[in-house]
Amino acid sequence: MRLCRFEDEKQPRAAFYFDDHIVPVEAAVRVYQERTHKKLPILGGDDLLEYLPPQGKGFRDAKEIASWLADNPGAADGVQKDLSSIRLLTPIPRPPKLLLLAGNYVSHIEEGGGVAVTRQKTFPYVFMKPIATTLNHPDASIPIPSSSPNYIDWEVELGVVIGKRARGVTETDALRHVAGYTVVNDISDRKFRPNPMRQLRESDSFFDWLHGKWHDGFCPVGPCIRSADSLPDPQQLRLTLKVNGDLKQNSSTAEQVFFVAAVVAFISSFVTLEPGDIISTGTPGGTGAAKNTFLKVGDRMDAAIEGIGVLRNQMVAG
Repeated sequence: MRLCRFEDEKQPRAAFYFDDHIVPVEAAVRVYQERTHKKLPILGGDDLLEYLPPQGKGFRDAKEIASWLADNPGAADGVQKDLSSIRLLTPIPRPPKLLLLAGNYVSHIEEGGGVAVTRQKTFPYVFMKPIATTLNHPDASIPIPSSSPNYIDWEVELGVVIGKRARGVTETDALRHVAGYTVVNDISDRKFRPNPMRQLRESDSFFDWLHGKWHDGFCPVGPCIRSADSLPDPQQLRLTLKVNGDLKQNSSTAEQVFFVAAVVAFISSFVTLEPGDIISTGTPGGTGAAKNTFLKVGDRMDAAIEGIGVLRNQMVAG
């Protein structure tokens, strides 16, 4: 089951997501009841966590309707909407936390000149992005910052949406706290250098890197969330990213140094994970920095993850 948020008459609403169209949840309920004569509670609202495992109150009903829609193609023709006719919204509008991993694929570590180590000898590097200003929508424009326009890069990543509070969970239990999975594009300014006349300090390079993640609109998420129950193994997913149709990244989540369960367990060992938190699990090799090729105004990106969807965005002048 895949779910998304979209704008309808300037109001956010929830919908079942398909590759070329959506079916609004409330309309799907009506059609389902008319066709099956089976009564269900009226599902409503745009909070996707309400329709997702492990503790969404409408999860079972939403799953039943999604399965019926899949088994009865054309049943919702009268209420479905083409993707080209709607505005998709980011699936979780205000996640409590937006956590991202650095260096979680060997290919990305090595293309940056680093040396990969085994997970037994290291730990996940986790950083955060400002939620209110970096979080961005599917199909939305991403402004190239005028303060630092020349080294903007792409990073397709698997996003993990937490559905149940997790504190000190084990790897064995970690995935039971996941609501679903989405696509994240961790846009990065590779050579952000505030105050070029500055006096160098020991930690400048780290904070330059970190602050280069923080520009406005630099974290588009979407186009939907795939429910965790329908994707029991998140470690067998192909990730790709294209710029203007040219394939730049092509990998699999099987190549992660730290698998999703290990990441959730690690973070929960010192931070309480809450429903709606998003964890972006790092990017594979193929970034622009490796070939000194960066994004410019007008460039279009297609960040795709198998079985989830394609997150499309375009660069514009800031």
